[in-house]
Formats: sequence, C-alpha cells, structure tokens
Amino acid sequence: MTITILGISGSPHRHGNTETLLDSFLDGARVAGASVEKVVLTDLNYAPCRGCNACHKTGNCIVKDEAPGLYDRILAADCVAVASPIYSMGITAQLKGFIDRAQYLWARKFILKTLDFSPDHIKKHKGVFISTAGQNQTNVFDSAFPAITALFHGTGFDYSDNIVANNMDKYNGIKNHPTALQEAYEKGQQIVRELEKIKST
Repeated sequence: MTITILGISGSPHRHGNTETLLDSFLDGARVAGASVEKVVLTDLNYAPCRGCNACHKTGNCIVKDEAPGLYDRILAADCVAVASPIYSMGITAQLKGFIDRAQYLWARKFILKTLDFSPDHIKKHKGVFISTAGQNQTNVFDSAFPAITALFHGTGFDYSDNIVANNMDKYNGIKNHPTALQEAYEKGQQIVRELEKIKST
C-alpha cells in the first residue's frame, strides 16, 4: 500500500519561502515511503471562475482548461498539501482563482446530489495547509483558513494540519528559520504513518 501525496504550490514566486517549506514536507513524506508529486499553479493554464452557474445544471465546468484535470488528481490523492504565502492578509490570487473553480464539485455535492464523501472516506484523506508570512502578527494566517477549509471540505479531505511560519522578514527567509523546515519534514513523515495506519484498519 503506497500513500499518494499531492503538493500544490500557489505561490507566483518559484522556490521562495513557501515552496521551500512545501518541499521539506514532501521530502519527509517521500522518505517515509509515499509517492509524491508537486504541481506549481503558475505552470498551469487556467482561468478564474466565471460565475455562470452552468455547472449547477450539468455538474461540469464549461471552461476548458487545466483546472478540472488538477481537481481529478486531487480527488485521487490520499493527502493534499496546499501551499500559499500570505499576500495582503490572504492567500495568493493564483490559489484563490483555482479554489473558486471547484464550484462544479460544489454543484455535484449540494445541488445535483451526485457527489458524496462518506465519513470513512474523509477519515482516510488528509489535507494540509502550508504557509509563510513576512509579518510577526499572530493572526496573519487567519484570513487564509476559510478558503482552505472550503477547498478541503469540497474535495472530501479532512483538514488535518497547518504548517505555518511567520516573521520571515526577521529571519530573512525560511532557510534561516530555526525550526520550520525540520518541523515540516517531520510532519511529512508523520502524515504518511497516520494514513498507513488508518488504511490498514
């Protein structure tokens, strides 16, 4: 039994603080035996939701781009780690635009009643949010949590953990943070062990 983990980087800044923290989490998961994949949203061709509500009738998005394909990969994963730095007290535009495109899944779940995630399914699928922020405010991540919650709940994942590191301005980057990268690495290993245990029962 191999655990599959999908990392999604929502940062427009390649190999910056947040993607580096995500990489550490994925490295830990890989060492623990998981099959790991990373997707960078800036490499994908997708548009934000049009708000046309066509999916409320069909259950499908009429926009033909790469967003639905990535949602298929999310639905197929055992764990999804979504990463975004904090911009203007929230997640990036790239990630928010992608989350909004899950409206067709919402329509299947709540309007058409063709999609359902049982408690057992949710228990076996873990969602993790990874983020960094320049500021040292204790509430700097708070505005990000509702959108991340909507993403995980809408795709059948147990929102199980946050891996966050603030005060990047003081540390001059994540690589100078005394504990964040190691903690992310260890949590990558931990979530693989948890999923293996859950799926074996």
